[in-house]
Amino acid sequence: MTPDRSPAGQAALLLAKTAALAADDKKAEHTLVLAVGEVLAITDYFVITSAGSRRQVRSVVDAVEETVRATLARSPIRSEGVSEHQWVLLDYGDVVVHVFADDIRAYYEIERLYRDVARVPWQD
Repeated sequence: MTPDRSPAGQAALLLAKTAALAADDKKAEHTLVLAVGEVLAITDYFVITSAGSRRQVRSVVDAVEETVRATLARSPIRSEGVSEHQWVLLDYGDVVVHVFADDIRAYYEIERLYRDVARVPWQD
């Protein structure tokens, strides 16, 4: 995949990396940023991460929302799964953040479905 150097493409990449770093700050595990834009018309990047408990899932979700809002002035267009804290999806349009409880992530293996897309380095 060739990187999208347009302002919108760079903004999406920055949001994905910001979300991944925010999750990492809350001790989320196995965080991935996947460039799914070439296989999905609905978004450019997936951020996939997991947490050991429902409480930590909520903490990670809160951190991602707060950090993205504070640094990029963006809020999710919609969110799903917030009340259950097992698989929370934050949809920013160009980036979709998935925060899983460990057992739910292992069950769905979402990254297996996208094994052919590029993984984006997000740590400096």
